[in-house]
Amino acid sequence: MSTLGRPPIDSSAMELPPFSMDVEPLDLGPGVKAVGLELLETENREPVRGKDAARIWAAVFPALAGNEFYVVDFFSHVDRVREFCKMHEIHFREAAERCVVLPQPGEVKLEELFQRFEGETFGIRVGGPTQGGDAELEKELSRRGLDAYQLAHSRYTFCAVCEPEDGWVTLLTENLWTTEIIRRIRPAVQFDVYIARPQ
Repeated sequence: MSTLGRPPIDSSAMELPPFSMDVEPLDLGPGVKAVGLELLETENREPVRGKDAARIWAAVFPALAGNEFYVVDFFSHVDRVREFCKMHEIHFREAAERCVVLPQPGEVKLEELFQRFEGETFGIRVGGPTQGGDAELEKELSRRGLDAYQLAHSRYTFCAVCEPEDGWVTLLTENLWTTEIIRRIRPAVQFDVYIARPQ
């Protein structure tokens, strides 16, 4: 029973959004600064998949990039990537032997990519030499996959290893701290996603 003169507390006002994103520093060894982003269902702590996940990740990356140029890197199943891009009018360029680079796909196209290639691991690079191309890194992506980011990430604002099926993204960055990452993404997803820094 509520106290006289005070309205009853609305229980829905205390409910968290359906999804949560944990943002925390990762220890990947000496000389590598990294931050993990994990997208989970708030109630059962399972990875978010499908359309909801694609929509959220597609909002997160442009927010993280801000005004900087970004590209999406695919280094496996490149024939399927090329075909999908042609069918959906997504601009791409061939890079090295087995690397396809998609320059600055908009949020709608990014959502389509995250949904279609949810089961794949792919990368996103922001800032640095993204606009002009990075032949050295793209050649290494062809040979070594996203391990190539480890040696090259300091040339960029960040390099992201995306594993959407697991609800996981690893940002390799010398430039963004956890608090700055949260500050950038919060406005883009605030109504759907509770953002937390696990202790």
